[in-house]
Amino acid sequence: MKRALISVSDKTGVVEFTKELVALGFEILSTGGTKKTLEENGVSVKAVDEVTGFPEILEGRVKTLHPFIHGGLLAKRDDAGHMAQLDEQGIKPIDLVCVNLYPFQQTIAKPDVTAEDAIENIDIGGPAMLRASAKNHDHLTVVVDAADYRKVLEELRTDGEVSKTTKRWLAAKVFRHTAAYDAQIAEYMTELAGEEQPERVTFTYELKQSLRYGENPHQKAAFYERPLGSKFSIAHAEQLHGKELSYNNIHDADAALQLVKDFQEPAAVAVKHMNPCGAGVGATAAEAFKKAYEADPTSIFGGIVALNREVDAETASQLHEIFLEIVIAPSFTQEALDILTAKKNLRLLTIPFESANKQEKMLTSVEGGLLIQDQDAYTYEDAEITVPTKRKPTDAELAALKLGWKVVKHVKSNAIVVADSQMTLGVGAGQMNRVGAAKIALEQAGERAKGAVLASDAFFPMGDTVEAAAKAGITAIIQPGGSIRDEDSIKAADEYGIAMVFTGVRHFKH
Repeated sequence: MKRALISVSDKTGVVEFTKELVALGFEILSTGGTKKTLEENGVSVKAVDEVTGFPEILEGRVKTLHPFIHGGLLAKRDDAGHMAQLDEQGIKPIDLVCVNLYPFQQTIAKPDVTAEDAIENIDIGGPAMLRASAKNHDHLTVVVDAADYRKVLEELRTDGEVSKTTKRWLAAKVFRHTAAYDAQIAEYMTELAGEEQPERVTFTYELKQSLRYGENPHQKAAFYERPLGSKFSIAHAEQLHGKELSYNNIHDADAALQLVKDFQEPAAVAVKHMNPCGAGVGATAAEAFKKAYEADPTSIFGGIVALNREVDAETASQLHEIFLEIVIAPSFTQEALDILTAKKNLRLLTIPFESANKQEKMLTSVEGGLLIQDQDAYTYEDAEITVPTKRKPTDAELAALKLGWKVVKHVKSNAIVVADSQMTLGVGAGQMNRVGAAKIALEQAGERAKGAVLASDAFFPMGDTVEAAAKAGITAIIQPGGSIRDEDSIKAADEYGIAMVFTGVRHFKH
């Protein structure tokens, strides 16, 4: 008779699966709660301690860690020496293992979890059995996911055994599962120990969505989400309408979210190719979007819009007039949905904005390596503001400078933003020199630059950006300062009567 060892924390479908195995001639071995569940449902089960001749000890911490179990898992069936040793020791082979692990992830997800509770939910015997079985997958079947019960049963019914191809596929899944499990434990313990830059890091992600392609049609791609990651994420968005998200949609939508979360007042932002093309604030979502649209009515075409307030009918009517890829908001009124869902392909997403304050490490891959850094959570309120120029900014200019500073942080470097107190007027992104970025932003702003302000993500290496700003009519500038040639910029600003604010911090974004 073939033997199956069943020991699961997640008991979804396990009774039906085990009953089918019994019908196929398997003897069932089990432990603890799984054994109790199976017996309560009429399944005949042999306890593991009957096999080992040794009781469970240490509150169940030790029950399957025994040669009578692991010998039955690790023996090569086609090795005469292995089988002879089993006979000599009175060990019987185990042909199928169905195990899933203590709920460590669910435990640490609890807001009031203690370290003791988390550590107690680190499974030891389960991973050992899974790894042993997966290593020896040529000779037995190992199942870690209830979604695979049906496939295993179908092959057993049809062929009397599980194919080698399926066994290897299941084994690979087991090693991914145990690796992810250990990665979460390692991350938790590293944080618990207060280690900021450990000698090794391992992160685990779960497949969220297979994508049609990546940045371009010839690139394969997929979207993975981080377990227990920030809920303020496209990975946790609820899609109410529209086509499936693409690789570029996801990237751009994240950029829009990161910008709009920096605003407390009603705000709307439009993003194209990872850069904001417009941002606006107002008393309502409709007013804010109107400003964001007016900031650059050309570039917003085919863009992504994020708002930090509910979309109502008035806002939806404005959005409906433009071709957009995605609209993101905390919520939509039913009237707004009625208007926007008339566009078949427009993607509508809701995001839990109440989760926007959680900070995560930023991971950036390079060929053969990984860069890790803190999020750039530095704000105007965090800055040590100084005004080195003779003229100080007015209250209206300060409001505009704050808006420009919020936006320029999210523009690819070198970055310049021209703004007033309600909206961006020009954005210069990703240039190889700062005056080039300024020229683009000022040209886009045009006549609107007169009386407006200019924000720079990094210091001015020379006074030419100030001169370009002055000629366009800019009255105030915000920049980090810190250049060895700051005096040149200060002198130029004083000559033109421009108020200049130093923040002491830069916002490079590559």
